Amino acid sequence: MSLGVNAGLKNMMTQSDLDLKETALKEDLKFYFMNPCEKYRARRQIPWKLALQILKILMVTTQLVFFGLSNQLVVSFKEENTIAFKHLFLKGYSGTDEDDYSCSIYTQQDAYDSIFYVINQYRHLKNISLGTLGYEHEESGLKICKQQYKRGTMLPSNDTLNIDVSTETECILLKPKELTGKKAELKLNSSFFNLEFYRLIQLEISFKLKGIALQTIHARELPDCYAFQNTITFNNRAHSGKIKIYFDSDTDIQECKDWHIFNSVLQKNTQYILVFDGFVILSCLASLILCTRSIILAWRLQKRFVTFFLEKYKRRVCYADRLEFLNGWYVLVIISDVMTIIGSILKMEIKAKVLILTMQASLPKVLRFCCCAGMIYLGYTFCGWIVLGPYHEKFEDLNTVAECLFSLVNGDDMFATFAQIQQKSSLVWMFSRLYLYSFISLFIYMILSLFIALITDSYDTIKKYQQSGFPVTDLHEFLKDHSSAGYRKDRTFPFICCCRRQESDDNLILIN
Repeated sequence: MSLGVNAGLKNMMTQSDLDLKETALKEDLKFYFMNPCEKYRARRQIPWKLALQILKILMVTTQLVFFGLSNQLVVSFKEENTIAFKHLFLKGYSGTDEDDYSCSIYTQQDAYDSIFYVINQYRHLKNISLGTLGYEHEESGLKICKQQYKRGTMLPSNDTLNIDVSTETECILLKPKELTGKKAELKLNSSFFNLEFYRLIQLEISFKLKGIALQTIHARELPDCYAFQNTITFNNRAHSGKIKIYFDSDTDIQECKDWHIFNSVLQKNTQYILVFDGFVILSCLASLILCTRSIILAWRLQKRFVTFFLEKYKRRVCYADRLEFLNGWYVLVIISDVMTIIGSILKMEIKAKVLILTMQASLPKVLRFCCCAGMIYLGYTFCGWIVLGPYHEKFEDLNTVAECLFSLVNGDDMFATFAQIQQKSSLVWMFSRLYLYSFISLFIYMILSLFIALITDSYDTIKKYQQSGFPVTDLHEFLKDHSSAGYRKDRTFPFICCCRRQESDDNLILIN
């Protein structure tokens, strides 16, 4: 008899402990899934993380504005110097590039004039340039390399060709000092410049210049020193009677070795910026620590819930309920903090909750749809490249074809694409019309509409869930019948952000 009573008391105590454990767990779960304003109402817990994120956004945004203004000066200086170099070193440059190359020449005399024009301009650079330009150092200079086929003979009138297709490269270096003396005339008159154009593949002229950006001083920043690696390429690979001239300039920003600036507050501004950057790093470190701590606490709470659910209901919690404990915003904040600390640009963007849920719901369908549409797109790309390539400049290479078709999907440049087809063959002209009309009709009127329909369908589903309630999971069911009796019930709140929520919104508490 006494054993039965003891067993009953033990079961009652065990059940009582289990109930207390369940109540405490529900309280912790309810509090965990509250937003910062609700947590303040419930326990008067100040939302430090929220305040820190707002402060961090303001500081990082200010930092981005400073960086953007500074970067704008850098980009402007590089672009303007590139334009200046083209006008300085390319003979007859009109100011507008021809397609992907700068300009072109059609006669042998034009080729020689263009080559010696570059040499002459380089020789007198300090006297003709308007910028703060100079030679890198005396040992470096103008390097000219020509790549050509090995010797042979070619008689187009007799349809005969005898040539070794293996190539050879020959180079010559013209130093700044040598260009002012008698040695320059000897080198310029050497056999190196006797070009056999039927053998010539390309001729490349490369040189390095230094420059200083003084415009940053007006923006109260220290000036930067620039190294410009310029390359002028005379491309004769096609041997079509047209040599394309390419100009390329690679810019390397360097810290000036020795500078003295008088009557300026640049040094103080630099110190202020360094102090501000230090505050940004400290705020990001604090945010990183707080968010990492929250993720660890959430993981522990998830383990408590899984253990209790298995103990009471004898079944495991589903994977979706366990993911409820992982706050995606904390993960994003941690990643952004790490990137900001290591010096990368942080760009934070607030998006609507419905949009995030819509993208989450529609993503699998969209990915499957994109795979099918992508195969059709690739088919059109290869077809246009192979068939229309010889007759249309926008279909000459695979990359250009893909870009042209993508612009057509967006409704850009349609008439020009139709008009630029060469009408040398009626069959090609008819095929081009069939090809373009079918592609535009298929992608704009069908595939693009289906793509939008997938997103819209998921959006309507999410809106319906928000009105009638989301499907109830084990975690929602566990918390549904729990009332937070221990939390404060007062209705006056000191903060503007902690506005009053409707009771009907309580079922949305687990939406992240």
